[in-house]
This record gives sequence, C-alpha cells and structure tokens, in this order.
Amino acid sequence: MEQKKVQVKQPKYAKIAADIASKIVEKKYLVGDKIYARSSLASQYGVSSETARRAIAVLQDLEIVEATKGSGVMIKSYEKAAQFVQQFLEVQSIQQIQIEMLDSLKRQKEELSFLQEITERLVSRTERFRSINPFVPLQLEVNEHSPYISRSIGEINFWQNTLATIVGIKRGQELFISPGPYITIEPNDIIYFIGNDESLERVEKFLYS
Repeated sequence: MEQKKVQVKQPKYAKIAADIASKIVEKKYLVGDKIYARSSLASQYGVSSETARRAIAVLQDLEIVEATKGSGVMIKSYEKAAQFVQQFLEVQSIQQIQIEMLDSLKRQKEELSFLQEITERLVSRTERFRSINPFVPLQLEVNEHSPYISRSIGEINFWQNTLATIVGIKRGQELFISPGPYITIEPNDIIYFIGNDESLERVEKFLYS
C-alpha cells in the first residue's frame, strides 16, 4: 500500500519568516532594501496582521531585519538570514525524521497485530482439527545410532517409555500396519505413532538416549 508523504506542520508566522529570509539569501531582497509594512505583508501572504507581526518579530529578534514604526521593514543582515534558513531546514529535517519514525512504529505495531491474529487463527484451526481427528500419526525415521536396533517393540517397552502407540512401520517398500510387540526395529525404519503434543520429542529422546 502506498504511503502518503507526511507533511511537517510549522506555524504560519515561522513559514513567512523563513520565506522572507530565503528571499534574502536568494538576493531577491538586498541589505538596505525596505520591504512591506506589516499590513502589506499580511495581505501578500493571506494572513492576519498579528501573524505578520509575529513573522517580522522573529526576523527582528534574529537581527535579520530592522522594523521602524511608520517606515516599514529594512533588510539588515544577509549572513544571519542564511543562518536562520539553515536552522529552519534542519529543524524541519529532524521533525520529518521523528514523524517517519513514529509512522514506521505504527506500521510495525499494525503488522505485529495482524501476525498475532493470523497465529491465533492458525492455532485455533489446528486445535479444532486435532479435536476432530486426533489419530493423525506422527513419524520418525530410525538410524543406525539407536541403541534399540534389532530389538522388539515389546522388549524395549516402547509405549511405557514414550506414552506413544506405534500404528505402523515402513521398511523399504513394505508397510506393517498395527505391528505386534514382536516386530523388531531396524535401521531406516520409519515409525508411525500417535500420542499427544510431546510424543515426538519423547520418542526421539527415547530412541537415541
């Protein structure tokens, strides 16, 4: 999904001050030039007189302009205008990074919530499936390292040690269904058994203890 670009919100008077400073840096206004009075500035930027007054106050506090009652606003310093523009851009950049980080955290939270929902649905369906059909067998292949090679199921007390019931043994191309206690376990046999959730681990530990 396409992400909308987040816009950094700045007070209108700060934007106006930065715009005037930018015009000084671009030498549209030169040091010594007189620019608009507050009323003209308010009209040009479509803001109230109070907002225009605040913009000029910012520039005056930074010694970028000099405002004289009845004489308008005079450009005073190119260097300080450039410094203000740089600082303004840096603040915007930092705020943008903060907003993007918060936006990223929000997306991660939404993704984690979705993942949790999917996991819960999967677990729920698995549990329902097991309750409907609890006899789906587990399987484990026996290798030559098992100490019970060539010993019978009854001899090793398979059920007593694992609480799992062997329902089949596949040996090569043969499948022994419901093998009795006398069938032996051989290398490469695949044992099919049923039990609870811990059965696979118990059988594996038992066969290779």
